[in-house]
Amino acid sequence: MDAPPVITLTTDFGTSDPYVGVMKGVILGINPRASIVDIGHQVQPQSIQEGAFIIGTSHRFFPKGTIHVVVVDPGVGTSRSALLLVTPLAYFLAPDNGVLSYILQEGFCLEPKAAAHVLAKGQGDSGAPVQWEGSQVGVHPGYRAYHLTNPEFWLHPVSATFHGRDIFAPVAAHLSLGVPAHRLGVETRHLTSLPHRLPRRDGDMLIGEVVHVDHFGNLITNIPASLLPQQGTVTIEVKGRRIVGLSRSYAEGVWLLAIVGSHGNLEVSVRDGNAAQMLEVKVGHVVRVVLA
Repeated sequence: MDAPPVITLTTDFGTSDPYVGVMKGVILGINPRASIVDIGHQVQPQSIQEGAFIIGTSHRFFPKGTIHVVVVDPGVGTSRSALLLVTPLAYFLAPDNGVLSYILQEGFCLEPKAAAHVLAKGQGDSGAPVQWEGSQVGVHPGYRAYHLTNPEFWLHPVSATFHGRDIFAPVAAHLSLGVPAHRLGVETRHLTSLPHRLPRRDGDMLIGEVVHVDHFGNLITNIPASLLPQQGTVTIEVKGRRIVGLSRSYAEGVWLLAIVGSHGNLEVSVRDGNAAQMLEVKVGHVVRVVLA
């Protein structure tokens, strides 16, 4: 007998409350053979941007046909829709609030000039977090998207505050049992997406932002290694601090350091410490790289 698809969970629920465990219980109650994997539950509360980055950079490492449940949902209980996005490689269940932005953008493989919303000149120059609003975008022709409107596959009664338990978890379980996507809801061709944020070039400076703060307090930026010079020394500026040059490992730095991390992007770290706490930096804060 073939193994059932993997079901992953990504949330901002944390692990001190029973919410994640309850979602797993719902899934296993419907499909006892389900294989559940936690991608992470420490997304900053209500941070759609960070949730989008985490699922966008993690999903590619799972088997084809994996069902990804992403619940970062500050609009739970409002008119926002619950979604199923089907791609050639995976299924994604999430609120329609932009948390699937990286997945949508992957489908189009857009060139930066066509796809990107860069930091406008002067925006965020104080170093404060830049806020982004979602907008409606079309679904890639190779993808299919559905509003989850069929209550046959939900738990009842449906709580106004816990759709992870009452909608997303049971729908994931039914999907893993082979229920076809079209039975789960009504197809749509438009979803909410956050702007595809790219760093901008301003003379000899790159201006990007923090897109994720990991468990260690490392500040992961949207500046890819491909934009950094192969020769010469760069200077990284964040929250009034300057870092000269890149380290090759976390242990190589003396204190505050910059490094290209496992995501392939520039990170700011503290050796044996927490850069986010020390600098008081959050997702959205501006990071500058002087290329001279």
